[in-house]
Amino acid sequence: MIGAVVNLFRGAHVGFVLAREGGLAFADPSELPPHLKLALRIGRSLERPGIGDGAARLSAALTRLGPSYVKFGQFLATRPDIVGMAAALDLEKLQDRVPPFPQATALRVVEAAFGKPVGKLFVSFSEPIAAASIAQVHKAVVQDPDGTQRTLAVKVMRPGVRDGFKRDLEVMRFMARIVNALSPQAERLRPREVVEILARSVTMEMDFRLEAAAASELAQNTKHDDDFRVPRPEWELTARDVLSSEWIDGIKLHGPADILAAGHDPRTVGRTVIQSFLRHAIRDGFFHADMHQGNLFVDREGRLVAVDFGIMGRLGPNERRFLAEILLGFITRDYRRVAKVHFEAGYVPAHHSVDDFAQAIRAIGEPIHQRRADEISMAKVLTLLFDITALFDMSTRTELVMLQKTMVVVEGVARSLDPRLDMWTTAEPVVRSWIAHNLGPVGRLQSGAEALRVLSDVVADFPDLATRLKRVVIRLDEDSAQDGKRLDRFARQEGTRAIWSTLALWGIAIGALTLAFRGL
Repeated sequence: MIGAVVNLFRGAHVGFVLAREGGLAFADPSELPPHLKLALRIGRSLERPGIGDGAARLSAALTRLGPSYVKFGQFLATRPDIVGMAAALDLEKLQDRVPPFPQATALRVVEAAFGKPVGKLFVSFSEPIAAASIAQVHKAVVQDPDGTQRTLAVKVMRPGVRDGFKRDLEVMRFMARIVNALSPQAERLRPREVVEILARSVTMEMDFRLEAAAASELAQNTKHDDDFRVPRPEWELTARDVLSSEWIDGIKLHGPADILAAGHDPRTVGRTVIQSFLRHAIRDGFFHADMHQGNLFVDREGRLVAVDFGIMGRLGPNERRFLAEILLGFITRDYRRVAKVHFEAGYVPAHHSVDDFAQAIRAIGEPIHQRRADEISMAKVLTLLFDITALFDMSTRTELVMLQKTMVVVEGVARSLDPRLDMWTTAEPVVRSWIAHNLGPVGRLQSGAEALRVLSDVVADFPDLATRLKRVVIRLDEDSAQDGKRLDRFARQEGTRAIWSTLALWGIAIGALTLAFRGL
């Protein structure tokens, strides 16, 4: 009871801040029942004068509420299926910048993580050079046994951040229940599910060993890519609260001028951004889902370098084939193939017509071929495609929504470096290569080889399976025999009980008749 009252007051504070900063502007009154429309009107009347619009309002509110809500805003930026694409793009600009915590505190966190003084771990350890709600980054130097010194980026967890997030998540859960109780229609936005997904996401993000594992996996996937690389995690200096990785000397992708000044071609870098993302998504099924300018660098060799692997996306084989085939279908104007891929993947129910669906897709594809190449947006095509699929009862696919959102961001980064970039020509080699390798003769041979391998494994395991099956049959026979004995014993007991019950009833009946005759 006390907890509910505390959460009620905290929730009221959140609502007031959102109202005061104009964060309620994103709410659509047409979707609300009358009592909530009135509440929204009252809340909007509390807006302070001079506030901006769009992300400026919501960003200000979330920043004022604290790190947990900033993280919540960044999480919603990856879920346009919940907040809409416009709001998601606005939230993408939300900056997670807070004052750093003291150097002495950071040193204590590092020493507690490894059980050694910082001086025994590093040759030098700088003051914080960047700070966010969860952690801050330091520049450190480590010396190898052969005397070689290397520079590392060391991310240190902010003390008390887990307790703060745990408290704020309880308030979010409470508010989600309130929203659902006041407006059952709001359940289509899945507020309780959204909070639980955020809770899982934050829990994983607060274990730096998992982020290091994501970086390691992406590095392994891209080790043969000449134009992309990932900073190596330093596993010996990584723990739950500390992440050490290779220091990156490079140029951030904030604009073409700095890249040109460093001697690189911005147009080449723009193409690399698009092709790298598509390779990771289609070829590997594992992609960086937060590829904004601040997380991308160009190193001295002109390679694209990504950092910050807290938010990653995965695609299974079906989703990768789906993405590759629909992109190629739009490139080649094979709209029926695009439609069939949706049905083959099971995304569109079979009771719909493939031809009708292909006609709807043609309405998206044909207009793009009437425009200049630099005016065509892959991300917009995917957005329109998902709008059309909703008419054909295609359910929301979280992994595809994250892919779509990331593609919007990646395309924006690439176009900022080369406004005339032809997205489709840039994407085509990656898409065709994957399809040729996986759906062509080579892919069929590999699929056949995989099927043979699985079959050989089954054959090799057959004696063991037969032995296990024999044991199961014997056990069943034994159990059946035991069950039979128990059943016989039960039947005998019930039969005896029935005989005695019958005799007792006859005795009662005879006694009653005897008394009756005596009364006569």
